Amino acid sequence: MTSRTRNLTLIIFTLIGLPLLCVGLWLQSFLTTPVIPSQPQTIEIKQGSSFARIAVQLQTAGVVSDVRRFTLLARWRKATAQVHAGEYLFETSATPDQVLARLVAGDIRKFQVTIPEGFNLQEIAGRLEKTGVGSAQEFLSLCKDEAFIKELGIEATSLEGYLFPETYTYTSSTTPRQLLSAMVEQLDSQITEELLESAAALKLDRHQLITLASIVQKEAGNLMEMPLISSVFHNRLKRGIPLQADPTVIYGVADFDGNLTRKHLNTPTPYNTYRMRGLPPGPIASPGGFALQATANPAEGKDLYFVSRGDGTHEFNATLKDHNRAVRRYQLRRR
Repeated sequence: MTSRTRNLTLIIFTLIGLPLLCVGLWLQSFLTTPVIPSQPQTIEIKQGSSFARIAVQLQTAGVVSDVRRFTLLARWRKATAQVHAGEYLFETSATPDQVLARLVAGDIRKFQVTIPEGFNLQEIAGRLEKTGVGSAQEFLSLCKDEAFIKELGIEATSLEGYLFPETYTYTSSTTPRQLLSAMVEQLDSQITEELLESAAALKLDRHQLITLASIVQKEAGNLMEMPLISSVFHNRLKRGIPLQADPTVIYGVADFDGNLTRKHLNTPTPYNTYRMRGLPPGPIASPGGFALQATANPAEGKDLYFVSRGDGTHEFNATLKDHNRAVRRYQLRRR
């Protein structure tokens, strides 16, 4: 190679290679330098947002340091159209590659809400309102929407009793319909064919099973007594004796103030099981899995009565005489 050729090669390398080297170093420093937000940053990426807009959001929040280099990285990774919409939380240091990986994976922020066993629709709606997914009124309206109820495959006038008590995960994009549908699906997973067969042997259809289970749920002070309470109610139903369940009476009283009176017990309502025989027209709350199982599989026995001992447990009796004695022992002495 002549001296002239070597010089020409050096010039070409300098003109082409050096700029490429500089660009490489420029990108390398960006890729390997983690960024630490000054404080936890919540960023909501809306559906349909362009990648340019997303990059600006991230830079404004202090999650990435350079819009141009972050966009080049995304193009290189062929990820500009793969970002998932949703709410993201950035609170620790991360390299641009790590930030992009989270966006592509859809590592959006998730929340949880717990619905306790025995909650009724009003209580559930109040709890769900706190999630920010929708207002209590919006949830209640959906729970009584005939078209929505039919869409869920439920033959009832409301979703009372059909929203299974459990802990649910949701995101900022979750809708009230999606959350309620998930709760109904969870109930469906609990009511197996085996459970329905056991209920049918006791002359209960699916709606009646949920209805009686809701009463068992509200009456029980602890899980172990649920089969015993279920047995009492089944024995009463077989004999045509009113269930006389206080929680059903309370459910039928508008604006109940916490004080169950004799007037309440004597006032006819569709849910006053002191004044009527058989089951009320529908559930009074959401029963848990154990209540459903206990209702379809009651304990064996002839008990027709139970009274609270005041410690979360009950005394069970087969005769009115023994029951009245228990009432005097546990109830009247506390007055």
